[in-house]
Amino acid sequence: MSSAKPATTYGEQLELLKSRGLIVPDEPFALHCLQHHSYYRLSAYRFTITVKGNRDAFLPGTTFQDLWGVYAFDRQLRLLVIEAVKRLEISVRSHWAYVLAHTYGPQAYGDAGNFRNRNYHEGGLRRLDDELGRSDEMFVKHFRNKYRMTRPPIWAAVEVMSFGLLSRFYGNTRRNSDRKAVARIFELSSGNLGSLLEHAVYVRNLCAHHARLWNRRFTVTVELPKSRPERVVSSLNRTEDRRLYNTLVLLAHIMNVVQPGSDWAGRLRELVHAQTLPVTEHMGFPSDWETRPIWQAATQAEAGQ
Repeated sequence: MSSAKPATTYGEQLELLKSRGLIVPDEPFALHCLQHHSYYRLSAYRFTITVKGNRDAFLPGTTFQDLWGVYAFDRQLRLLVIEAVKRLEISVRSHWAYVLAHTYGPQAYGDAGNFRNRNYHEGGLRRLDDELGRSDEMFVKHFRNKYRMTRPPIWAAVEVMSFGLLSRFYGNTRRNSDRKAVARIFELSSGNLGSLLEHAVYVRNLCAHHARLWNRRFTVTVELPKSRPERVVSSLNRTEDRRLYNTLVLLAHIMNVVQPGSDWAGRLRELVHAQTLPVTEHMGFPSDWETRPIWQAATQAEAGQ
């Protein structure tokens, strides 16, 4: 079967970029990047540095280093985002297990009466049983062999759950008072936390597959807090609900909760400032973002060091 587009060599790919107006001062470096990161992946970062209406023509004076710089920025951005998402995931695992265990007992997650939708609950248990069956964690074997437990207590089971499954269990928890008890730790409503977990799973999956965060419009959005916490509400940009900025605001808040004094927001700001090309407008940042409370707090913390 013939292909509409024949495969091209690295050299041919570089020549194509040059024919479109990209200046390549260091060709060996450019070829190295194409070899290890692929033309197709890099080309997704060209759209803001090409002529409007013609994505195959770079803006005059644009260099390969400009293209590579945006790509490298996005790679560092993903590392920061996934760091914060992991901290959210681990904290929610701990608090959700604690609330249910102390309210309903060690096997609370196995009781359908503790959940709103029995079908979702049964499906979640089947997925958990699969994950337990594949797990090589010593504690899983310990509870199975010593205590003859098919499923370990909730505080152990959550350590085997995928983030997606944890999000579904939290959202399906029957009593809003239980969901509120977890959400209160993060100064959020139960609805806001549930939405953030679903969104964070989606964003984490993008990061895990090395997908672009910069200049992306999200298909899974997050429900934004309306009244509290005030420093988050006043830092949001509600006109850009499908861009990354609001996600970053929420993650900065989460990092401040799970790690008081965290420098995460400061590192993010430093990463943005280090870029030679403007990157914030393509992620939904408002022009005055640095004056907003969540980022001002980071500035004040650094000034006090």
